[in-house]
Formats: sequence, structure tokens, C-alpha cells
Amino acid sequence: MNEWTLICQIDDIPVLGSRRVSRSAGMDVAVFRNDTGEVFALLDRCPHKGGPLSQGIVFGTSVACPLHNWTIGLCTGQAAAPDEGCTPKFSVKVEDGTVYLKSAELASHATEQTRPVAGPARHNACA
Repeated sequence: MNEWTLICQIDDIPVLGSRRVSRSAGMDVAVFRNDTGEVFALLDRCPHKGGPLSQGIVFGTSVACPLHNWTIGLCTGQAAAPDEGCTPKFSVKVEDGTVYLKSAELASHATEQTRPVAGPARHNACA
């Protein structure tokens, strides 16, 4: 197996946006691009309530979760204080405008994590 998996061209990732990468096991990986052209990759799951970070707003080297506006560091996956928690990060390499993720990490890193599932609605809650 190759050490790196070709993901896309850097121009395929919107500036201040992201692109989702599907995996055969586990949740998607979100690949982000900031306004200076840096590229980062995190599991597409906020450590707070599991929100899709790929739908968040990128600013500097952080992304704001679209559900509750937690700020997650793109370099580390750490939530900014006073919030606590971390989402797994993935190794990224950009060569000649092409974005790669580490193959071994795509295959095995954080594959046990899932999105939270809402429970059944209580129809008789007011009865």
C-alpha cells in the first residue's frame, strides 16, 4: 500500500472551507483550507455533540462547529478554552498542488467513533 493517498487538488477545497473524504470504515474525514493556503484534516465530528465540522466556518487555523459554535483548532483538533475535548487529526501532505492523507491513518485512525444518534421522541410527554 502507498504511504499517502491522493485526495484532491488544493483548488478543489474552497478557501475558508472544506471537503469531506469518505472512508471504508469509520466516519468521514474533513479536509480544510484556510485563507493562507494551509491544509488540515480532522475527523468530521465535533467533540462536543458530534456536529459535522466540515460544515463549519474556517477562520485562521480554527473551525467553528455549526451546531454550537465551539472553536476547534485545525492543527491539533483541540477545543478552545473554556470548552474541553478533542477530535482526531490526520496527517496531510501537499505537493505540487495535490493534497494527500496518510494511508494507514485513513484505514485505521478513529474508526470506532460514530455520530451521536438522537433517541426516540416521547409522544406522551405532556400526558
